[in-house]
Amino acid sequence: MDGVLLVEGPNVVVASVLVLAVGRALTNKFPILSRNNIPLAVTGGLLCSVLVALLYGVFGVEIEFDMQLRDLLLLTFFSTIGLSAKFSALLAGGRTLVILLAFAIVLLVLQNTAGVLVALALGVKPGYGLFGGSISFAGGHGTAIAWGSVAESVGLEGAANLGIACATFGLVAGGLLGGPVGGYLVKKYGLKAAADHTLAYEVAEEGADHTQRNEPELPLEGAFSTLLLLGLCVGVGHNVNDWLSGVGMSLPPFLTAMFVGIVLTNLTDLLRLEFHPESINRAGELSLHLFLAMSLMSVQLWQIASAIGPLLLVLILQMLLITCIAVFLVFRFIGRDYDASVIASGFLGLGLGATPVAMANMQALTSHFGPSPKAFIVVPLVGAFFMDISNAVVIKTFVALPLILEGLHLPVD
Repeated sequence: MDGVLLVEGPNVVVASVLVLAVGRALTNKFPILSRNNIPLAVTGGLLCSVLVALLYGVFGVEIEFDMQLRDLLLLTFFSTIGLSAKFSALLAGGRTLVILLAFAIVLLVLQNTAGVLVALALGVKPGYGLFGGSISFAGGHGTAIAWGSVAESVGLEGAANLGIACATFGLVAGGLLGGPVGGYLVKKYGLKAAADHTLAYEVAEEGADHTQRNEPELPLEGAFSTLLLLGLCVGVGHNVNDWLSGVGMSLPPFLTAMFVGIVLTNLTDLLRLEFHPESINRAGELSLHLFLAMSLMSVQLWQIASAIGPLLLVLILQMLLITCIAVFLVFRFIGRDYDASVIASGFLGLGLGATPVAMANMQALTSHFGPSPKAFIVVPLVGAFFMDISNAVVIKTFVALPLILEGLHLPVD
């Protein structure tokens, strides 16, 4: 019965929807999940990955998921973020963005320092410590794979697998930690969303309720206009990304899609055109949940089981480190208000998992306590653009240290 079972195309969508349904059922069944603002996709996706691992361990059947649709969902989600961004909100978040980026750089340095110290304590080459640091946790799977191939070519055997394992652990930890920490800050300090944001949110929700007006919650014309805007964001963003790559300015594709969305939403204000924010919000929620569900349900836990001890040591250390930075630095210096608590929750997702995890954390928090437009602008900008650039600089700086270079010939250019 041994073999590989490939789940493709529509079946991946069906599986991810079932994962979300299970996550919702578990959240309703166990109030502790709701109280701690754990995203549905994290609950259901983690359970699915455990079941897939058991299937592999007991019957020798490996389930692989085709992840092509996941990339489109990521572009769609960040398009909705852009379409919800007004220039006034961007300007208001300027100081906050600078502060968050500064602490993100501090985190990157401390993550690598902690990783190297753990490697030295375990008696392995210090270079491995970088894969238990910002390469995997802040950088995610893509950065871990890219640097892993480089490290293995100069003698760090298994560096890529170590990086993937740490990135996987971080993805799960970021989703489990962000909501509880954000909720703790909100409750401890009695924080509330800004009155104008809450009022706008309540008006939108009432207007969307069919009991308040004689039309469906998501009217057909709203769905069509939303599809048009999202198509423009994804399509134009793709072309802009190709052009930037051609002139030597490579950016993540979802970042250009978000920028196109920012331009479009502010143009509609300038031209006095209307679209349906309810439809855009629902599209963003759906695409984010499906993306995160696909990411977590496809985690192959058996590949990291052999090194569970050292991995847990690194993970616990990194979780303590980022929690301290989020609570005592990010929350405090951004303003100790409701926006700061939501941003701190997102920061935990950025530093341990990836930008979508940060967004899921913040979405889970704001669904309970109210909206935070500033957080949904600042966090993705830092996570999707500035943090990647900063991480590349920090990694290369650490790679150039004599302690890391000893016995290796890693490129530092």
